[in-house]
Amino acid sequence: MPRPFALIRARLAEPGVRGRRRSGLLRRIPPLHDLLELAARIGYGARGFVYLSAGVLILLAAVDLVGDAVGIRGALDWLAQRPLGRVWVFLVGLGLAAFVMWRVLQAVFDADHEGTSRHGLATRLGQAFSGFSYAALSFAAFSLLIRAPEGDPAVEGVIRSREQAATVLALPFGKWILVGAGLTIFGIGAANVVRAWREDFTEYLACSAKTCRRVSPLARTGHIARGLAYLPLAALVVLAGLKSEASDVTSLGAALEAVERQPAGSWILAVGALGFIAFGAFSFIEARFRRIRPPRDLNPLG
Repeated sequence: MPRPFALIRARLAEPGVRGRRRSGLLRRIPPLHDLLELAARIGYGARGFVYLSAGVLILLAAVDLVGDAVGIRGALDWLAQRPLGRVWVFLVGLGLAAFVMWRVLQAVFDADHEGTSRHGLATRLGQAFSGFSYAALSFAAFSLLIRAPEGDPAVEGVIRSREQAATVLALPFGKWILVGAGLTIFGIGAANVVRAWREDFTEYLACSAKTCRRVSPLARTGHIARGLAYLPLAALVVLAGLKSEASDVTSLGAALEAVERQPAGSWILAVGALGFIAFGAFSFIEARFRRIRPPRDLNPLG
């Protein structure tokens, strides 16, 4: 390990070592390695809960049992309006923060031992982008503790997206920044679809071969649905940037609603909702069976 990282790790560990020597209660606390693994599993569970909630709400919207469809952030808004909603949102926010911590360990400190090859660095870069997105979602969850939405979550999502787009357009080269954001969303969606076909999702699972065969379709279906859901949103954001019109920007939920208005749109939306549910279910499976090996050495170069 490079000397600076070794010194940082030693300094951080020193108070804990002294405390364990002096206190029997502290000696009962599991080692940091085990606590990090527990936090990562909680994070996968929180991710699963959010996607499962969004999938159920989208499915109910497709069969006209609730109002408009909502996206991932909209699911948090909806949850905040339920009884004990602030408690649920707080717990989800903590879980997502734990997942962000795990993404940092994966991307920066190579917890999955991807290495520094081209493929390994690409994987770690994807994990870093994922960490940023879930950090924003965790922040959004905590912000709901200060101001819970009072209106329709779908409408709130559109208003929020247009306000953010207007802020971007007001910046120098804001038009092209917004176009770049749309292309990034498109790239994330396309990458999820490609990943669904190419990746072996059971590689990191510590389960029997029979169980792995059963859960693999959940992962593939979930990634395809998640990837395709981003594509209409990406197109609308790119067009808004090219036209410099913030009013053309919409939320993920509203983009899904636009899909529902097309011929056979309700069926397409229902299939997408089942994909979100599958992704959430696979996240719960990862929370239980994923091989999680927090790095013992904080060395970004692996």
